[in-house]
Amino acid sequence: MSSTVKPESSAVPVERSGVLASLLARWRPRAAAATVWYLRLLALLNLLAVLAVPFREQVRTHNEGEYFTPYLLTAGLTSVVLSLFLAVAMRRRKRAAWIFNTALSGVLTLLYLAWMVTPGLKFAHHVLNYFSTALTVLFFLACLVGRKEFTSKGDPSNLKTGVATFAGGLLFGAGLGAVLVGLTNTASGANFWDRFGYSIARMVTLAPSEHVIDVINVPTWVNAFINTMSAVLFLLVLYVAFRSPRGQELLSVEDEVKLRGLLDRQGERDSLGYFALRRDKAVIFSPSGKAAVAYRVVGGVSLASGDPIGDPEAWPGAIDAWLGEAREHAWVPAVMGASEEAGVIYARHGLDALELGDEAIVELDEFSLDGRAMRVVRQAYNRVKRAGYTVRIRRHEDIPESEMAELVERADHWRDGATERGFSMALGRLGDPDDGRCVMLECHDADGELSALLSFVPWGEKGLSLDLMRRDRETENGLMEYMVIELLQRAKEVELERVSLNFAMFRSVFERGSKLGAGPVLRLWRSVLGFFSRWWQIESLYRANAKYRPIWEPRYLLFEKSSEIPRIGIASARAEGFITAPSLPALFRRRHVRATASAGGS
Repeated sequence: MSSTVKPESSAVPVERSGVLASLLARWRPRAAAATVWYLRLLALLNLLAVLAVPFREQVRTHNEGEYFTPYLLTAGLTSVVLSLFLAVAMRRRKRAAWIFNTALSGVLTLLYLAWMVTPGLKFAHHVLNYFSTALTVLFFLACLVGRKEFTSKGDPSNLKTGVATFAGGLLFGAGLGAVLVGLTNTASGANFWDRFGYSIARMVTLAPSEHVIDVINVPTWVNAFINTMSAVLFLLVLYVAFRSPRGQELLSVEDEVKLRGLLDRQGERDSLGYFALRRDKAVIFSPSGKAAVAYRVVGGVSLASGDPIGDPEAWPGAIDAWLGEAREHAWVPAVMGASEEAGVIYARHGLDALELGDEAIVELDEFSLDGRAMRVVRQAYNRVKRAGYTVRIRRHEDIPESEMAELVERADHWRDGATERGFSMALGRLGDPDDGRCVMLECHDADGELSALLSFVPWGEKGLSLDLMRRDRETENGLMEYMVIELLQRAKEVELERVSLNFAMFRSVFERGSKLGAGPVLRLWRSVLGFFSRWWQIESLYRANAKYRPIWEPRYLLFEKSSEIPRIGIASARAEGFITAPSLPALFRRRHVRATASAGGS
C-alpha cells in the first residue's frame, strides 16, 4: 500500500516545479523587456526634469530629507545618459549591464525597505515613498526573473580597461583643470595641489573643501568646462565597461585551407566567394564543416559579406552558428552583398532584406561589340587601340616575382588615397603567392610604358570577378574599357565563360528614375543620389558597367532591425575603408605582406 502512495506524493512537487518552470519561462522575456522600458522611461523623465525647471526642482526636493525617488530618477543629465546607455545595453542582453542594474537596484531595494519599516523615521509617512519603493522593488524583481535572458558576454578586459580609463581620464582632466584654475584664479594662496584637488573634486561632483574655496575663485565657465570633462569621462568609462568584444578578425592558415577546399567544390555559386579569403575576416563553419560564413566585427557589428561558402544544404548550420556567436557577444548581425538565393535563407533565420544595388555580370557567349547599342564603346575601344596601347593577360602564378613586385609598387603609386579600400568585393593583397590563379591585365602604351592594371580573382573554374582597377591619371580616357573588352574578346586565353564587373549601388533608381512616367519620389531619390555621385561615383559606376550590356544580379543588405541600419552603414563604411580612424600602427603598416603563420594572416 505504501509503495503506491509514495509515487503519488512525490509527483506533486515534481508537477508544481514543472508548472513553476513553465511560468518562469513564459515571464522571463517579458521581465527582461520590462527592465528595458523602465530604463527608457527613466531616461525620458530625467530629460524632462533637466529641461523643465519646475519639474526638476520638484524631483530634487523629493530626493532630500524625508523623501526618496525610484531607482535612477535624479533629474540630472548624467542620469539621462546613464539610463539611456543601460537601456541599450539591457536591450542587447549584456550580462555586465544586468549585473550593474541588479546590484545597484538590489542595494536600493534593501535600503528603501529598511527606511520604510524602521521606527522613528518619517519615510513611511509619505505616499510618494511607497510608490518609489514599489517601482524599485519591481525593477529589481524583473532583473531577477529575467536573469537567464542576459547572456551576451562582454570583453574580459572591460573591467581593467574601464578602471584604467577612469584613472587616466581623471588625472588628465584634473591636470588640465589645474592649469585653467591657475590661469583664471582671482584669489591668492593656492598652490598646484590645491588647484589639482579642486579640479578632481569638481570632476567627481564633490564640493571642494573650505580651505580650497577660500583660496580659489574662478569664472563660471571654468567650472563648467571641468564638469564637461567629467561628463565626457563618464561616457567614456561607460562605453569601455559595457562594449562588446571586438572579436577575432584574422583568418588562420587552417581556416584558409578549409575555405579554399569549399571554394574548389562550390566556388561557382557566388562571384564574391573568393573574397571570403581576405585575412582580416574571421570564419565560422557549420557543424558538418560543409559551409562557412566569413565575417568581420566592426564597431560591435558582425559584418558578413556575400553568400555563405560551400554546400547550400549546409548554409543554415553555418548561419545559425554565426548568429549564435553574434548574440552571445551582443554583436549586431548584418550581411553585405548577399545574393537573392542567400537572402531567402537568411530571411528564414529572422533577417530582413534591403536591396543595395546590382552586380554587373557579362556572359561571354552573349557579348559582342557589334550593333548600334555598342557604338560608343566600340569607338572608344578603337580610339585607344589606334593610340598604340596593348594588353597583356597572365595568371599571377605566371608572373615572375620581380615583375610582380614592380606591378604592386605601381598599383600602390596609382592608388587614390593612402587607404587600401575594400571588404566585400576586394581582396586587398595584390601579388600574394597564394593567389596564383588570379588574372592580371597589364596595359602598356605605344612606348611600352605600363599605364594601367586590372586584377581579377577566380570565380569557380571558368569565371572571374573584378578585384582591382588602377591606372596612371595621365593616360587616355577609356583605357579601362579598352582593357575590359580585350579580356572579353580574348577569353579563350584564360578559359573564361563569365566575368563579374563592378557593383552598381542603387542601379534600379538611376535606370527607372530616368524613364518616362517615373514618379516624383523616384525622381527626387535619383536627384539626391546624383548629387552625392559627385563625391562617391554612384551614378558613374552604373554608367560604366551599363556599357557592356551586362546581366544585372541584385545584391542585398540583410539585417535584424531597421533601427540598426545607420550603425550597420557606419560599420560597412569603416570596413570598406571610406571611414578611417588614424592610428600610429596604421601609419607604419606594410601593405601586401602576409603575416607570420602564427598570427594567422593579416
